[in-house]
Amino acid sequence: MTPPSIDLHQHLWPEPLLAALSRRTEPPMLARRGEGWHVRTPGEPDVPVALADHDPDARLALLARHGVDQAVIAPSVPLGIEALDADAAAPLLAAYHEGAAALPSGLRAWAAVGLAEPDPAGLARLLDAGFAGACVAADALSGPEGYEHLGPVLGVLEERGAPLFVHPGPSPRTLAAGDGAVGAERPSWWPAVTTYIASMHAAWHAFAAFGRPAHTRLRVCFAMLAGLAPLQRERLVARGGPRVSDPDVFVDTSSYGAHAIDAAIRELGVDRLVLGTDVPVIGFAEPALGDAVALAVRVRNPARLLTHTPPGAPA
Repeated sequence: MTPPSIDLHQHLWPEPLLAALSRRTEPPMLARRGEGWHVRTPGEPDVPVALADHDPDARLALLARHGVDQAVIAPSVPLGIEALDADAAAPLLAAYHEGAAALPSGLRAWAAVGLAEPDPAGLARLLDAGFAGACVAADALSGPEGYEHLGPVLGVLEERGAPLFVHPGPSPRTLAAGDGAVGAERPSWWPAVTTYIASMHAAWHAFAAFGRPAHTRLRVCFAMLAGLAPLQRERLVARGGPRVSDPDVFVDTSSYGAHAIDAAIRELGVDRLVLGTDVPVIGFAEPALGDAVALAVRVRNPARLLTHTPPGAPA
């Protein structure tokens, strides 16, 4: 049997989550404006939402057009759902997981993790139900305190052989502080190329400094080439940072084109890159870098990242 080609980073809001967001009266929420819907997120401008973009059948058709066998759906972490207090987050997380568990074959999902009160047992149940791993906001893993707070959750992933996916998004601290808020003088794209990039850099280096020593067998994937943090290696080493390359740390290709992806391959090697497109936030894009690279990024590397160890099996 031919191994599947996999896109590790797409977004799709299942019906229960859309309904839960539409019932809210404060961000994060869906708000009706005229004849359409907009998503309202703390610290960011309202963004129009095309509900057709979140139709599972339409998404499967999109995958087929691009020759992708499976997409792994990530929670939309910048919404800040995971960073809400536990009582506010619980119904939204439950709605996401309910809808994600019912997605058709060809669509799998990352589990979301409530950050105020992480639930290791709940994550274990989601992994048993078929979730690929856990998606965690970059701001929540930007220093040693994050690894201490989320240690039990990361321990479940490590024990099960399930991966961690690090995606831009707020922690309870940054959500409360309004870090990265978009003022009237800043354009709508500002957070994506400032706050998101900075948070991915911090998370990349925090994993090397604090995450890997605490979780020696954890596989982790950073969205959007970790904001090109791997290209800072020369500066890192010049300032006394580690030189070691970590074969169990991956980056996805979302939001970047051929020049940046080629630079990441030169720095990390092709075995550390996986396909991620961020659909429907941006359109499906996959730079042509040759058949060998496509096979590694679409098929071989995602398989290594997603390999699970059954409960109780030796690691």
